[in-house]
Amino acid sequence: MDISVEDITSVDKQVKISATREDLAPKFNEAYKKYQGQINMPGFRPGKVPIQLIKKRFGDEIEEEEIGKYVQEIFENEVVPEYEPVGESQMVEMSWENDELEAVFKIGARPEFELADLSKIKVDKMVHDVTDEEVREEVEHQLQQQGDWEPLDEGEEVTETCRVSVQAIPVDEDGNPDEENKANEVIDLNQEESEQFREDLLGHTVGDEVDVEIGHGDHSHHFILKILEIEKPNKARLTDEFAKQQTNEEAKNVDEYKSLIKSQIQDYYDQSADDLFKRDLVDAMVEAHEFEVPEVFIEQFKNQYVERVKQQNQGQLPPDFDPEEYKEGLGDRAERDAKWFFINEKLQEKFDDIEIKPDDIDEHLSAQAAQYGISVDQMRNMFAQNPQQLENLRNSIRENKVFDRLSEEIEVEEISKEEYQEAYDEKMKAAEQAEDEAEQENSSNIVS
Repeated sequence: MDISVEDITSVDKQVKISATREDLAPKFNEAYKKYQGQINMPGFRPGKVPIQLIKKRFGDEIEEEEIGKYVQEIFENEVVPEYEPVGESQMVEMSWENDELEAVFKIGARPEFELADLSKIKVDKMVHDVTDEEVREEVEHQLQQQGDWEPLDEGEEVTETCRVSVQAIPVDEDGNPDEENKANEVIDLNQEESEQFREDLLGHTVGDEVDVEIGHGDHSHHFILKILEIEKPNKARLTDEFAKQQTNEEAKNVDEYKSLIKSQIQDYYDQSADDLFKRDLVDAMVEAHEFEVPEVFIEQFKNQYVERVKQQNQGQLPPDFDPEEYKEGLGDRAERDAKWFFINEKLQEKFDDIEIKPDDIDEHLSAQAAQYGISVDQMRNMFAQNPQQLENLRNSIRENKVFDRLSEEIEVEEISKEEYQEAYDEKMKAAEQAEDEAEQENSSNIVS
């Protein structure tokens, strides 16, 4: 038996396990004896079937099974302790010809790098204090949502806030109305999905017929919309009773209702700012560290993305979902996440005094229990029955503590919501420009 290793990159290796029938003979002989005691054949007493007959009838299947076991044992007992592969190792090929075995694996090695000078890393953090105007807009939005509709007076025209009842009549390729397939529809111009009808309907009144063309990819559909009714929103009144109903009596009056709204909006912005800061911090850390990541490790992340899609669709992938195309489009994200994994490992070594205390777990369990509307004890029992879920929770808490410590080491500049949005837009514009330039360069290389 022989194991040879070839370096493909600094972190990608190809491992070849070679063996002969002589190496595998003890495994084969043991397997034949085991099956001799299990196989029953006419004319022979149980357990007394000649091994030569077993080899003739079942030899290929038995040896194939033992070869697979042998390769797995060698990989786990010889390759793993010696090379400590990271990620999900891939078997490239395995052959058994002329009594010679050859199994080739692709494995990943943990990249070697040093943490950058954290004090030189700068990350912006959005800070926003909710204004009275934002509270007023949210209150108005909820009043509109909880209100009702009333018909416009005769002759009044459609505005951007109206709801329009129409009779939709398809028009065939010859321009003739298809009366048999007409249908009544309600179009709420407040909704984003109604944007394609907005310009066509604005300014019209009941009884008008409006020609519209709806595009879908490389083709479109022609309709005549006959306006049957136009309604305008009649928003609810802001009263103490409304405040109680909207908050399940958490707010007793209008002032408490506005205070609660302000608190909720502030919580939303604070959480969003925290999430964005973590994302930007990861990006900055990845950008500050140059090292290669094993291909098998990147592939592992891509497979996890596909698995999440499956979980979000009740354990099945959508019918028109192409996993390989989906993974190809997420290559940059997978490499980023893979790099962050190794950087995070280094940071945990640096911040080796981080502890996860029972109070930390209780805090997270309480938050999740409130989110799902169950008791903390019920949530704790759920985690107790799933050790992997509990370990994932511990990893999440540990990573949050790493973020807390890391934010103390780097330079954090607090900027306004408007400044953050402007910087983000510029970043996206630069990324799109870089992508366009890369595509143009690639096209030029193909032509040349």
